[in-house]
Amino acid sequence: MFANIRIVLVNTTLPANIGAAARAMKTMGLTDLCLVDPKVFPSAEATSLASGASDVLASARVVATLEDAVADCSLVIGASARSRTIPWPMMDARQAGEALRIESETQNVALVFGREDRGLTNEELQRCHYHTCIPSNEEYGVLNVAAAVQVLAYEVRMAHLNADAQPVPEENRMPVQFLRWDEEVVPHGDMERFYTHFEQMLLDTGFLAPDNPRQLMARARRLFGRVRLDRIEYNMWRGIFTRLQEIAAELAAVKKKD
Repeated sequence: MFANIRIVLVNTTLPANIGAAARAMKTMGLTDLCLVDPKVFPSAEATSLASGASDVLASARVVATLEDAVADCSLVIGASARSRTIPWPMMDARQAGEALRIESETQNVALVFGREDRGLTNEELQRCHYHTCIPSNEEYGVLNVAAAVQVLAYEVRMAHLNADAQPVPEENRMPVQFLRWDEEVVPHGDMERFYTHFEQMLLDTGFLAPDNPRQLMARARRLFGRVRLDRIEYNMWRGIFTRLQEIAAELAAVKKKD
C-alpha cells in the first residue's frame, strides 16, 4: 500500500531539494516523508518548490537519526551511486519497486536517500537490507536527490499498476524473502536490538576482540539483513544469545573459584 511506503531524506542541505522531493512523491501517490536532521526545515523555499505538495511537507516527520526514521520498517532500501568496501545485496530500481510493493501490503517499508554531496555513509548503508542504484551516463552520473526520488517513486507506482493489471504469482516475480510469510518480519528497530545483543554475546564469550572487531558486525548485518528474520526466528536467536552468555558467565565463575 502507498501509505506504508516511506521516503527518507538524510541530512539534506538545500530546502529546495526537500520541496522538489515532496512534489515528486505526490505525483506518484506517496505521502510519507521523513527527514533525518535536515539543515533547514521548515522553509519557504521548500514550500515553494513543492508546488502543490505542501501537504506532504506539512505532515513530514523530522527525526535525529536514520534509526529513528526506519525503526518500524521491515524492509529498508538505500539508494547509493557508489560501490562500497563490503559488497551489499543490490536491486535495480525496478526490483526495488516490486519488493517495496509486495512488502508494503502488510508492513511499513522505506526508501532512503543521502546527502546531496556525498550520499549515505557506509554506516548508514549498513542499516539497509538492500541497496539500489539508478543506472546513469558513465560520463556524467550526477543525479539530483529529488530526481532520484522521482525515478524510484515511479518504479514503485509502476509495480502497483502492473500488479493490478496483470497479476503474476509472486514466486515468478521476486525472491522468496519478499513473499507473504506466515510470521511477521521483524522491523528495523527490533533488529538494531538484535545486533546489539549479538555483539555483546560475542564479547561475553570471548569470540570478538573489542580492540580489533574488524568487519565482523558489518558482515553480520549483511547476513541477517539478507535472510530477514521473522518473529519466531528472532526470538529463537535472542534465546540462543542469552544462553551462550549464561554459559560464559558460569564458566568464568568456575574459573575464578579455581
